[in-house]
Formats: sequence, C-alpha cells, structure tokens
Amino acid sequence: MPQNCIAPRPEENGEVLVQDLSETQSRSVLTSQSGFQLSMYPITLKFEEVMYKVKIKQTSQCFGSWSSKEKTILNGISGMICPGEILAMLGPSGSGKTTLLSALGGRLSKTFTGKVMYNGQPFSGNIKRRTGFVAQDDVLYPHLTVWETLFFTALLRLPSTLTRDEKAEHVDRVIAELGLTRCTNSMIGGPLFRGLSGGEKKRVSIGQEMLINPSLLLLDEPTSGLDSTTAHRIVTTIKRLASGGRTVVTTIHQPSSRIYHMFDKVVLLSEGSPIYYGSASSAVEYFSSVGFSTSMTVNPADLLLDLANGISPDCQKETSEQEQKTVKETLISAYEKNISTKLKEELSNADSQSLEYTKAAAKNLKSEQWCTSWWYQFTVLLQRGVRERRFESFNKLRIFQVISVAFLGGLLWWQTPKSHIQDRTALLFFFSVFWGFYPLYNAVFTFPQEKRMLIKERSSGMYRLSSYFMARTIGDLPLELALPTAFVFIIYWMGGLKPDATTFILSLLVVLYSVLVAQGLGLAFGALLMNVKQATTLASVTTLVFLIAGGYYVQHIPPFIVWLKYLSYSYYCYKLLLGIQYTDDDVYECSKGVWCRVGDFPAIKSMGLHNLWVDVFVMGVMLVGYRLLAYMALHRVKLR
Repeated sequence: MPQNCIAPRPEENGEVLVQDLSETQSRSVLTSQSGFQLSMYPITLKFEEVMYKVKIKQTSQCFGSWSSKEKTILNGISGMICPGEILAMLGPSGSGKTTLLSALGGRLSKTFTGKVMYNGQPFSGNIKRRTGFVAQDDVLYPHLTVWETLFFTALLRLPSTLTRDEKAEHVDRVIAELGLTRCTNSMIGGPLFRGLSGGEKKRVSIGQEMLINPSLLLLDEPTSGLDSTTAHRIVTTIKRLASGGRTVVTTIHQPSSRIYHMFDKVVLLSEGSPIYYGSASSAVEYFSSVGFSTSMTVNPADLLLDLANGISPDCQKETSEQEQKTVKETLISAYEKNISTKLKEELSNADSQSLEYTKAAAKNLKSEQWCTSWWYQFTVLLQRGVRERRFESFNKLRIFQVISVAFLGGLLWWQTPKSHIQDRTALLFFFSVFWGFYPLYNAVFTFPQEKRMLIKERSSGMYRLSSYFMARTIGDLPLELALPTAFVFIIYWMGGLKPDATTFILSLLVVLYSVLVAQGLGLAFGALLMNVKQATTLASVTTLVFLIAGGYYVQHIPPFIVWLKYLSYSYYCYKLLLGIQYTDDDVYECSKGVWCRVGDFPAIKSMGLHNLWVDVFVMGVMLVGYRLLAYMALHRVKLR
C-alpha cells in the first residue's frame, strides 16, 4: 500500500477510524450513543487503462441504409484514490465524467476494458454494499418527509441485527450531521407541490447513502443546479465525510475557486481522454510547465475547463475548431509523456504494497446476499408504499369520478323491469366494460412512473425484485377493490337487478375478479414498455378490441377471427354475470301476455349460460399470467 494512503485521525463525531492501512486487522466503526455499530472498511480504489466504446447507428443519406460507427467514450484513463481523499473528475459536457463514475461504481451497463480494483479485488457484492452512489438527479418520493425517506432506507439497507429503534436513532444522527434537522418533518416535494430546496434534496440523497456508512462514496454532479453558497455547503459536507476515512469520487462541472481547493486529486477529461491526473493544487503549475500558463489570476477550474475545450489561456479571440483540436492533441501528448508513465509505475508499486492488506481485508468481509429477509423487505416496502400514496390513492377527484358514474348509471337504468331484458343485459355488460378498462388504465402508469426509483434502489441492493413487486401490487388493492365495491353496491340496487343477497355478492365477486385481471394486464403493459405514452396507446387499442369482441355488440363473429373474444376478459366477466343473473329456464315477458325463455334470447343464447367454472379458470390463468409477465418484464430493466 502506498505510504500516502493513510486515513485521518478520529474526529469528534463518534467515528473510530483506521489511522494506517498497513494495520490489516483494524477497521473503522461508526458508533452511535445507543451502542450499536456499523463497520466501515477502508477502500483504496484503483483504475487502470479504462476504455469504453459504444456503437452508434448512422443512416446513409443516399439509400437510407443503416451502418454502425464506433465511438470512444473513455480512452485509457488511470488513477488511484485512497481513504480520506476526494477525487474530482472535471471536464466539459460529454467528456465522459459520468460514464467513468458509473464504471467505478460497477453500474456501467456494457463491458469496458481495463481494470478497476477495490483493495486489489474486482467489484463484488461485498464492495457494492459498502459503496454509496449519489446520482445527479435526486430520485425521491415526493410525498414522504425527510425522516420517513431516510428511515425507510435505513430499514431496508441496514442489517437485521439492528433493532428498529437503533435504526431510527441512526437516522436522527445522519439528519443532524447533514444539517437537515430544521426540515425533518417536511415533505420532499415534487413538480405539483412545493417541498425542499435543491440543496436540501441533495443532502437527503447523500444521507440515504450515508446511512450504510459507505467506505466508497461516488457522487455525480452534486452541485448541479445549486447556487454558489449552497454548492459550497454540499462540498463542505462531502469533505467532512471524506475526512472520516471514506474514499470519495465526484464529478463536477464548473466548481468555484474555494470548492476546487477542497479537492485532493483531479482527473481532467477532454473528449474521453485524460489530459491531467494528480494533485488539485499542482494542476495550474503542471499546465504552465507544458506551455499553457496564464498571466491572470483565475479560478483554476476555469483554466482547466478552457484547456479541456481546446482553448488556450489568455486567448482573447474566438478559436477555430482546428486550433482547439491542436491544443487538445498537444495536451494529450503531454499527458502521455509527463504523467502516464509515472502513474503506471505508481499503480504497479501500489499493487505489491497492498497485497498483504488485501488478503487480510478479504478475510474480514462477510459475504451475504441480502441484509434483510424477504418478508421484512415486503412489509417495509408495503408500509412505505401506503405512506407515499396516502394522498394520491384516496383523492377526492377519483372517488367523485366513480361515485358520480355509479349514480348516473343507476338513474339511467332505474329499476329496469324484468321484461326489459335487453336493458338488463346492457347493464351487466357495462359492469364488465367499466371495471375491465378503468383499473387497466390506472395500472399502466405504475411501473413507468417508478422506473428511476426502482433502478436506483435495486442498483444499491436494497431489496429483492419479488418483494418490491408483491408490495407494489398488493399496496394498490384497497383502493382498487373499494371503489368497485361501492360502484356495484350503488348501481346494482338502483338498476333493479335480481334482489337476492347471494346473487349480489356473486356479482360483486365477479366484478372484483375482473378488476384484478385488468390491473394485471395494465401492470404487464407498463412493465413491458416502461413508457407511459406507448403503454397507454397499446392499452387503448386492446380495450377497443376487447370491447367489440366482448359478446354484446357482435354476437356472430366470423370463424377466422372468433379467437379474439377468448382473449377478452370482458367476455368472460360478462358471461359470468349473465350466468349469475339467469338460468336457461327463467322466463320473461317478451310481449304483452307472452312469456319466453331467457335461454332463447339472442344476446344470451350467443353467450351461453353453461360451463361457468371454465370461465372462472380462464380468468384465473389470465390473473396469474399477466402478473407473471409483468414480473418477468421488470427483470429486463437495466439497473446500470
């Protein structure tokens, strides 16, 4: 291990830290006043010759044919960062900063060449659970408070050896450490209502990662969109976290001078190629030594970004693309000559010196797949989902929508006589259509709206996909079943259907059954496409087909397309409702003084009133099949 890789001394905030990484049996421990401990293992991050290329499709202007071109995103980047240090990645937009950070955090979706080592070991589940990753965008639930957000994260990410009260105390300590005490009970907020400020949201995002006491903390543009003072506070917080023996890597676009001087090391990228790696305080001196000095006193970060864009210092006129290209090539050549060779030697020496520490540290790492059990994850996610959607689910507008339609339908079908069998069958079809399509459209939004949150949390290893899926679908059931129950209760008795308790209960159960099937199809559409516009378009086409083939409008479908009706759950729901209300031997007054068999009525005869258990079974297959399809589709969502 290099001699300069020494973690700082203990601070007054209760953290016991490793003072020298050569002490292989030592480890830092975060101890709260309650006495519980969260282990933190110092991590030295080393990356060598990291290269990443992507294929870009291009179309020919002449023939419209497609061809692929390979674009280099990262081009041979190397470096090392030790516990207690902050490495800042600088560069203009599109230079590869976020891609490199994703590679270091094990979140790059495609393979890259080169080596990324953590204490001499490749990325693994153990490293993943000791790594905090703060994305550029703050992905938070808007209706949860700051304390609720951090508490539910603590319940899911902290080990089951800690009690619920100990986790709550740990949350309070992190809130105090990040200066969020004033807004502890404030809602996060979203686009539709005001909540926390940008800086407060960023600190909440950092707090979610700090709960696990990460050894390695990666941050993507933590000061993006913040004013100078707020940005300085955020970086000051990050600096304090690094001083606790953590390894911190951050991308940053255009830091102020005082923020820049908080960094220990800097990597400067230009179109994916490194043009500087080393001490932040030595960067200006290095560029002066290779012929790019400035006569003015400037923010070092501004000078570095100008150079990364190919603009020479003190240049008063607008530079051409060719001049910019020449400057960039000169800087890349200077990097290869002055920095690259020395860096390779340093990394090679680090390998031999860290071998003993790596073996000892590896023994201390306990391999475990999940911090908590499946049932625990399910119950926590269910509680969080109920709290997050407590304002959204039972909103007055949605309740008014359903109840008003129920009363309006009840008035239109008010006490329909038994002789008006056409109207009565129309009412039953309305049941099957309305509660076949309404929950479908609501369910379509479920997974696309939570895609970013799902990717973020599963990338951190917070929970199993199965526990999330079950909690998310079951959490929606109270509203999904309460509203149709009220709807059927109102319109059934107002419409004058068969006044029998058993018939009413069976009709209600069939409608609820159809609701669950429709919800499953909506979940499947959303999970498969993960795009609200595309999913709603597909749902519109599907519902239109199901409506036409539902058995009411078209009673004699041509044989070559008759299979369509067997795909429609509205068809099975309608048939079951008819079978509950009528039997073949029931009679109705078809004209004055003339009685006819219900089974001979054309609309009912085309549907049939037999083999109802087969229809129940088919809907059951749909119920399970649609949800299974949605679950499998979620597995395809890329986490990196």
